[in-house]
Amino acid sequence: MVNLQPVLDRSKARVQMNLEAMHRQGQYITGPQCKAFEEEFASFTGGSHAVGTGTGTAAIELCLREAGIVRREQKVILPSHTSMFTAHAVLAAGATPRIVDVDAETLLIDPEAVARAWTSDVAAVIAVHLYGQPARLSELAALCRERGAVLIQDACQAHGARHEGLALTDFSNYTAYSFYPTKNLGALGDGGAVVTADSRIARRARMLRDGGRINDQIARAPGINSRLDEMHCCYLRAFLQDLEHWNAHRATVASAYAAVLRGCPGITLLTYPPGSVHHLYVIRVHGGRRAELQHALLTKGVQSGVHYPVPLHLQPGFRRHCEIAGTLPISERAAAEVLSLPIGPHVSVQDAEQVSAIVRESLS
Repeated sequence: MVNLQPVLDRSKARVQMNLEAMHRQGQYITGPQCKAFEEEFASFTGGSHAVGTGTGTAAIELCLREAGIVRREQKVILPSHTSMFTAHAVLAAGATPRIVDVDAETLLIDPEAVARAWTSDVAAVIAVHLYGQPARLSELAALCRERGAVLIQDACQAHGARHEGLALTDFSNYTAYSFYPTKNLGALGDGGAVVTADSRIARRARMLRDGGRINDQIARAPGINSRLDEMHCCYLRAFLQDLEHWNAHRATVASAYAAVLRGCPGITLLTYPPGSVHHLYVIRVHGGRRAELQHALLTKGVQSGVHYPVPLHLQPGFRRHCEIAGTLPISERAAAEVLSLPIGPHVSVQDAEQVSAIVRESLS
C-alpha cells in the first residue's frame, strides 16, 4: 500500500542539502528549516501562514483552542466516517464531538445532516476532506456564517486539494494538515500544520503549540507541546517541490482504476469531486464480499486496506464522550463496504489496470 522510495529517489540531493544546512545551523526544533518550510507550504496551499505542529491531530486541536472552543458544553459537529483522531482532537481541546452522517456518494460530511443536527450550543463544524476529496465547503461555510459557528477543515489527507478552483483557506481561517508518512506530503515520522490567511491566528497558534510561550519561559495561555522538528522539515521541503507532480500522478492512476472498474458487478465507485488529490482510491464492495476480495488480492501479491472499519459513533472510546445525531446508516454501511486499493508514487497505470482486473475476476 505504501512505498516512499520513488519520492526519496527523486528528492535525494535536495534532502541532503537541507540536512547539511540543518547540522551547520545547529537548531533542531523550530529553526530555519521549519520557518522555510512553513513559508513554502503556506504558499503551496494558497494560505498566508503555516504553523508546523507535531501531528495533524495537534493541528486540529490548535485550531479549536485558538478559536476558544475548549469547553465541554461547546459542541463540534464532525462526520462519523473519518479517522478516530479527528474526534480525539476535539476531546483534547475540551469540547464535545457531535457526530453526523455522511453523503452516500462521496462519504464526505453531509451539509444537510449538519443542518439537521444543529443545536444552539454548536460552536464549530469540522469538514473532513476524506481520501483527498474536498467537502462541500461553500455550503458548510455559508451555514457556519449564518449560525455563528467556526468552520475548521481537516485536510490531513488533502494536500493541494481545491474547492471550486479556490484554495481551502478561501473558505475558513482554520485548515489542519498531517504529514504522517503515508500522506501525499509525508515526513519520515509524525508532523502537521495549521494553515490560515489570518496573521493573528498564526501568531496565537505558534504561541499555543509551544506551551503558550513566546520565546521565553512564561505561559501566556494554556497551550500544548507540539512542534514540527527541523529534520522532518528537511525532508518535507524537498518532497514539497515534487508534490504537484505526484498529485497529478495519483489522478492519472485513479482514472486508470475508474476506467476498468466502472460498471464492475459487486462494487460501487465513489464520486470524486473536482479538486481531489486522490490520497486513497476507495471502492465499496457489496454483499459481504470485502474479506473475500482482500484475500484474492493478497494471493496475487496485492495489498489493500480498510479506511475505516468502525464508524466513530460505534467505537467504545467515544460512546460516553460524544453526542450522536440520530441514526447514521450511511456511515455504518460504508464501514462494512469500503476497501482501499494501492495508489501513490509507487503505483503505475499498468499496476492499477492489473489490480482492477483481479477485482473484476474475483467478483465475477
